[in-house]
Amino acid sequence: MRSAILSWIVAIVLGGGVNASAGDDVSVTLTSDWLSKYIWRGQNIVHDWVLQPSASVSYRGVTGTVWSSLDLMGDFVGTGQFHEVDLVLDYTSKLPGVEKLSYSVGAIHYEFPNTDWHATNEVYGGLAAAVPLSPGVRWYYDFDQIDGSYIQLSLGHTLEKLHQWREDCYCNLQLGASLAYASARYNDGYFGVDEGAWNDLTLSAALPFCWGKWTIKPLIAYSTMVDDEIRAATRKTDNLWAGLSVTVNF
Repeated sequence: MRSAILSWIVAIVLGGGVNASAGDDVSVTLTSDWLSKYIWRGQNIVHDWVLQPSASVSYRGVTGTVWSSLDLMGDFVGTGQFHEVDLVLDYTSKLPGVEKLSYSVGAIHYEFPNTDWHATNEVYGGLAAAVPLSPGVRWYYDFDQIDGSYIQLSLGHTLEKLHQWREDCYCNLQLGASLAYASARYNDGYFGVDEGAWNDLTLSAALPFCWGKWTIKPLIAYSTMVDDEIRAATRKTDNLWAGLSVTVNF
């Protein structure tokens, strides 16, 4: 059943089409990311090219997403095999009485097919402000395998419509930065470092080209592990990667 679902996701993302009957309040988003590495929270999971297709359905602030990662070069698992499948449920809304502040709460279930890793589960909550530099904070808590917390602070800025060819065809520039702190149990579970510490710093830039329902986004990012003990316990502590993201909305 899982293989059938994943095959369907890949087919619709790569094919760029889906037959969906959706009301005005329902949106469907399909995305394919081709990346030169898979970096997750500063950790180098796959050191070579990956394909990461995902499908999301949103309705009145509630979004359900199936996300996956496929090892294209056989760096981590067999060539062409999936090594991660995530199921995400998110609710995002404005904070009552505060127009420029929104909140998000959700849960993530992580599966790791074709690996020896155990499935695990997280819940999260966060705040984001619609002010200059778009500051945000999000707290993730793994209550399953890790029993620890990861807290991410973020900033971002978008230069909108750097160039516009027509009303529905233009390009933006997106800049982002994040810094994360993790609890002693989180760091012990992932790195064998039994203390709370600043975890990773990540910088990113992207140039999305929007054309109607489609967005094609070249991107580049850099991450580094911050804490000295975590750096000593981690392979490939500094990573630079690039890729291309293709998204279509219905």
